[in-house]
Amino acid sequence: MLYTKKEELPVRWNPIVLASMLCLVFLAGCETTPVEKTGPSLYARLGEKPAITAVVDAFVGRVAADKRINGYFAHADIPRLKTHLVNQVCAASGGPCTYSGRTMKTTHAGMGITNQAFDALVEDLVATLDQFKVPEREKKELLAVLGPMRSDIVER
Repeated sequence: MLYTKKEELPVRWNPIVLASMLCLVFLAGCETTPVEKTGPSLYARLGEKPAITAVVDAFVGRVAADKRINGYFAHADIPRLKTHLVNQVCAASGGPCTYSGRTMKTTHAGMGITNQAFDALVEDLVATLDQFKVPEREKKELLAVLGPMRSDIVER
């Protein structure tokens, strides 16, 4: 069991755990792994919403410290961003959440996000997933689900 620093709630990591992230959620070029039709969902294997929330919190903190990309988030409403990221990862991994934010294309239009910036964000997400010891299978599945967003985010 892993305990989050914030609330000291137990977060179960079956063969588990998470990410994203989020915006985390900006991933691509990842190998796709078919999701099994039987057994626990990716959402369950990631540790459900408490684990997703813990990873998103750490991920956003890592991005804020990353001078390569933190300027893109200088005027972001961080609590709102975290909520959207949690719901997006939750929904994308088969959980009960609903992502109600704007499309990735609309959200990132005019930001001038480059491939290098996108790759830096992915690096931060992978580092966060590694910090939480997300197993390779779950990491690849999550990245495969989120990866197609790259074409809606990168503008140049």
